[in-house]
Amino acid sequence: MFPEELRYHEGHAWVREDGEELTIGVTQYAAEEMGEVIFAELPEEGTELERDEPYGSIESAKAVEDLVAPVSGTVVRRNEAVLDAPEAINDEPYGEGWLIVVRAEEDGGLDSLLSAEEYRAHVGAPDAEDSAEEEEEEELEDEGELGFDEDE
Repeated sequence: MFPEELRYHEGHAWVREDGEELTIGVTQYAAEEMGEVIFAELPEEGTELERDEPYGSIESAKAVEDLVAPVSGTVVRRNEAVLDAPEAINDEPYGEGWLIVVRAEEDGGLDSLLSAEEYRAHVGAPDAEDSAEEEEEEELEDEGELGFDEDE
């Protein structure tokens, strides 16, 4: 649920480093909590972002939420496809559902972002090992619910 190679912000954004550019999106956790995203508002290229300040918004049937900048920097690209098909945020939050690419300032806050493990603890999600054990237990429980006699 939280790719290890990414960094995370408490405001439920992920950041992927690619040289001097940083790709930013919404975490799967946030996308699931929001429900189906039906609209996204993203900044234009050249917009200056300030860490921990809103830079756009996403809307679902449940709510409209501000997008909070995980780093300070300048927007160099935005995902036009997400503006036309915002459901990509739910379908592929770490892939086609990315939001913007930023050229970070020298001290833009990248070092203060969370690791996957720290973000998982922040949102109270089980770690990957716990998740695998829970899925296995659920599968075993489901088998019992299908009407198989456990004595057989």
